[in-house]
Amino acid sequence: MALNSSDVDLRIDVEDVAGRPVVRVGGEIDVYTAPRLREHLIRLAGDQNLIVDLTEVSFLDSTALGVMVGAMKRQRERGGTMSIVTTGTRVRRLFEITGLTKVFTLYDSVQEATRAEH
Repeated sequence: MALNSSDVDLRIDVEDVAGRPVVRVGGEIDVYTAPRLREHLIRLAGDQNLIVDLTEVSFLDSTALGVMVGAMKRQRERGGTMSIVTTGTRVRRLFEITGLTKVFTLYDSVQEATRAEH
């Protein structure tokens, strides 16, 4: 049985941390894998603070950024917020270059994001 690239290149786990849903993403988020992430974020949209942990993401493209912006809009429409966790990697730099640091609050750890939201 052949695996497609989305089966190998993207990991998504959802857990509860301090009463908030945390989506832990690993691997690559691109035009092929972004729809899987979008599905998870749509299901979790609500009036809470959603935390998306991208510390294990090695690559993301403009499709991935579009998924993030769409998820943020859904959160806001439902009275919620969305925080991004990423370290000083290329991923963080992409958020900075595109000006998305004005849209998202970036944190260095899930613990920092949950403390900030209390």
